[in-house]
Amino acid sequence: MKRLIAISLLIFLGLQASGQRLIPFLPEPEKSNGIAVIVCPGGSYYWLSRTKESVDVAERLRQEGFAAFVLYYRHAGTRYFLFRGLAFPQNHYPDALEDLAAAVREIRSRAAEYSVDPSKVGVVGFSAGGHLALDAGKELSGDSRPSFIAAVYPVVTMSDEEIVHDRSRRALLGKHYADADLRRRLSMELDVPCDMPPVFIAACKDDPTVDYRNSVVMDEALSKAGVLHGFELFETGGHGFGLSSPTADWLPFFLDFIGNCVY
Repeated sequence: MKRLIAISLLIFLGLQASGQRLIPFLPEPEKSNGIAVIVCPGGSYYWLSRTKESVDVAERLRQEGFAAFVLYYRHAGTRYFLFRGLAFPQNHYPDALEDLAAAVREIRSRAAEYSVDPSKVGVVGFSAGGHLALDAGKELSGDSRPSFIAAVYPVVTMSDEEIVHDRSRRALLGKHYADADLRRRLSMELDVPCDMPPVFIAACKDDPTVDYRNSVVMDEALSKAGVLHGFELFETGGHGFGLSSPTADWLPFFLDFIGNCVY
């Protein structure tokens, strides 16, 4: 009986993380600016923030005239957090990246339906979702590559032991956790391509979850590669607040950035 319950629990938890969903939040036609933004919530690549870093953000972007799309991408899931190698299915790199690539292509293929410019399809990601957004700009190409990227308190490195967010690394790499080459490949601050799309970054110095120096090293790497980008570093604000906190309102800076590099 206990074995049956355990198997049932594994299947249930597996279903929670096995599928990809893209949920649209479309603006009123008269308010549309023709820009699409895919919202990638955080959750350490184990789970996904279902409100603060997804629906709340998409709704606000919709009000600002963007066609926003929440992407619930594949992730390791609570089942992997609890059972590791016994978990089924095993969702790790590159599953989330493939889901984001498919979402970008889908929106571009339906640009007329969504009243967006196919050359203006970007991504905003939070925490681990910020790592995913940056990875899309680094690894993807052609119709799969986003036009611009925003990464809010992002996970960046997978190889710098001093500042790495190990929980995200473990969930992303899975059984390849110890693979040094893969860790390097998925360290966003390393080998930044000079043709990477414009990037906006926001972080807080008092972040208790993801060391803010992840954002600092990303800013430095983008500067070195000559990539157009903006970086807002707030003294306080913490982590996981999504759209804004009283001391870390990143959205106005993002809107200014988009106005300068996308419109």
